[in-house]
Amino acid sequence: MADKPSLDSNDVTKGTLPASRPKQTGNPVFRMMGLPNFHFRLPSRNWLIFLSVTGSFTTAILYDRYHKKKAQQRWCNVVSHIAREPMASTQLPRKITIFLSAPPGDSLRAARDHFHEYVKPVLVAGALDWDVIEGRKEGDVRADLAEKIRKRRRKEGENPANIIEGAEPEEGEDLVQQLRDTAGIKESGDVQGDLVLGRHTWKEYIRGLHEGWLGPLEPPRDPPLEPVSPTENALPLDGQPAINSASPTPHSEKAESQSATSEEESQNPKIPKEKEKPKQPTQQPPYIFPPAYPVASPARSVPESLPPSTNLPFPHLLGFFNTPVRIYRFLNRRYLADDTGRQVAALVLASRIWNWSEETEFASSADPDASPTNKDIKQTGSNDVDTVPTRRRWEQEGVLQDEERDWHKSAWQPHSDGGERVWKDVVVVDPRIGQRMRRFQLAEDEEEKARKDDGVDPAAKGMWKNIKEMVGWEEDTSVKGWEHGLVGDESE
Repeated sequence: MADKPSLDSNDVTKGTLPASRPKQTGNPVFRMMGLPNFHFRLPSRNWLIFLSVTGSFTTAILYDRYHKKKAQQRWCNVVSHIAREPMASTQLPRKITIFLSAPPGDSLRAARDHFHEYVKPVLVAGALDWDVIEGRKEGDVRADLAEKIRKRRRKEGENPANIIEGAEPEEGEDLVQQLRDTAGIKESGDVQGDLVLGRHTWKEYIRGLHEGWLGPLEPPRDPPLEPVSPTENALPLDGQPAINSASPTPHSEKAESQSATSEEESQNPKIPKEKEKPKQPTQQPPYIFPPAYPVASPARSVPESLPPSTNLPFPHLLGFFNTPVRIYRFLNRRYLADDTGRQVAALVLASRIWNWSEETEFASSADPDASPTNKDIKQTGSNDVDTVPTRRRWEQEGVLQDEERDWHKSAWQPHSDGGERVWKDVVVVDPRIGQRMRRFQLAEDEEEKARKDDGVDPAAKGMWKNIKEMVGWEEDTSVKGWEHGLVGDESE
């Protein structure tokens, strides 16, 4: 057996000893898998700042999204019993009309996204059908609603002999209605309603109602772009020349230019004509303006009460410098979802319908800026200063008025073509139309029932919690009698 080599002291001093194997540290499982050795340590200052900021923002988003879904589910549960009610096969579901319009400075897609995100889930849960009137630019909703009312007036026999030139009969709608009558299909007998989204659409909705029920059935021959003052049509005074009716007008200049172009085309027949794109239908000019409301007579077929309406908020803010406000609203969308769901649920249930109120404004001789209203006088019970009633103000005029502060500046600028500005004008309500308008309101018992619901789907609670509720092991969270100050001890 060979002897082991002896170690010399010189080898030790020179460092020629064989190197010892390094001590292996870390998890042997990770080493076998080829993973690096992780060292758990506290992150640096920069990483702590980054993780805290991103983590806080992400948590705020997830928290708001969770409670937003709960709020929507809560109001969907309130109206879901309507969808489970049986309905005859020859009966149509209840149908409402929805009014959407592009917000100032943006496209129609923003209004559609808001409708699909906040309004549509509750309508679908209540099994409602709807028609949509959309406006891509200012005035479209006003024109479409007024034309819809005029068609209704013609169908009810009002002025049936006068037909607008160039108007095509609604053969499609009449044919569908005839087929339904033949098959015995009836419309729902429930109350109909209108849903208006945003302050800008509400202004056009009010104008469309007045134009449809107070305006004429036929368009004026030369519709003005803006209301004409009475002095413009007055007779000339003595010593002043009368206005020459044969003076050139923009319409005559346009006709002359068209005739000149037609002559050039006839002289050069070899030049091929370019394919003209189909022109989009132009917006109908208004048949009547707000200053003419008092002297206009309402239609003979105007009902005693118009269909009730619901106006929903549509906060829409643009601009780079408004980014902090937009971020705050983005992180608090649960409140908007809860308010919108409550109003849509009131429309779906239709259990309570109220009339719009009216106030009278007074002018004070002491302080005209601090003039009270009749509502303030009723609350105080006294009127110390001499006041004079100035005008009657309807509640419809101030609906969602705070949204005007968020509108884009283009909404307050005049049109380049000199057209009307429905959004810029104040809301004018005629008493004959204002007293016929109604609105939906949620009943107190329905709202209390909704507040008790946590808005969580039973399938999302978990199996163990559902079993505890079924067998009666769930903790009783009701308020005890002794907490109300009643007689009894804490065990009762």
